[in-house]
Amino acid sequence: MTQSTTELPAAADTAEQRKPALSPSRASDFKQCPLLYRFRAVDKIPETPSKAQVRGTLVHAVLERLFALPAEQRVPARAKELLDPVWAELSEQNPDWTALFSDDDAADGEKATSDWLASAGELLDTYFGLEDPSALEPQACEERVEVELGSGVRLRGYVDRIDVAETGEVRIVDYKTGAAPREIGEIKAMFQMKFYALVLWRLRGAVPDQLKLMYLTDGQSLTYAPDEAELRRFERTLEAIWQAILRAGKSGDFRASRSKLCDWCDHKARCPEFGGTPPEYPGWPEPDAGDETVLDRAD
Repeated sequence: MTQSTTELPAAADTAEQRKPALSPSRASDFKQCPLLYRFRAVDKIPETPSKAQVRGTLVHAVLERLFALPAEQRVPARAKELLDPVWAELSEQNPDWTALFSDDDAADGEKATSDWLASAGELLDTYFGLEDPSALEPQACEERVEVELGSGVRLRGYVDRIDVAETGEVRIVDYKTGAAPREIGEIKAMFQMKFYALVLWRLRGAVPDQLKLMYLTDGQSLTYAPDEAELRRFERTLEAIWQAILRAGKSGDFRASRSKLCDWCDHKARCPEFGGTPPEYPGWPEPDAGDETVLDRAD
């Protein structure tokens, strides 16, 4: 198992790690709306996280810490004991997150934080209803994976968990804690899981046996078994997305695409679809326009 961490590692200075890459979140952004991709990956316009997003980050970090403990300690009470110290670490690393709970009345602000932490605890309770972590020994948690395809496209991301059975079967596990509309959310989640399956296949030479999504809001699980032909088609899809990104990056022509998800977008005020004007195009970024954020990894 990998050593527990709760923040993204600092960017390395090596040329290999600084190559432009495509992450599942940024690929999904471009597929959903090229202009959203530009705002996030090129302009890098800060977005205000929601309490739900930050809660997802907290729950992911707690589960990572939980699997770093001896098996007999992976119980609900111990998981909840981790909430306060892990939140203290995350809020120290991201002090702007605490502003989500600021209030003129300090007592009300404390109650809001307490209620929010309790809601994170409820998600952990749901998790324990889905599986027994004391019976599992993951090969890796929050694993950074990266591979360069034969076409030259570099893929990069973080996998919540990789399980390997004694008989060799590989399972990729992803926790979902956000409140996105279920149909759209599931499509995006499966896109992400196929991305990870493709990366592991190209890294290890074998197609993962199972992809598992665990929905901690409603206690549902979704499992899927990919096959090689499907991943080859998905690989071509990602290569096409990357080529489209590079063309848009060269021309600066990132078109807006209106959808139901616009209601959740931080950038409506600067989007032409809603009467806004994007900032002047800054040019294609160097060295990278593909990394995920810690919030992306915890949706």
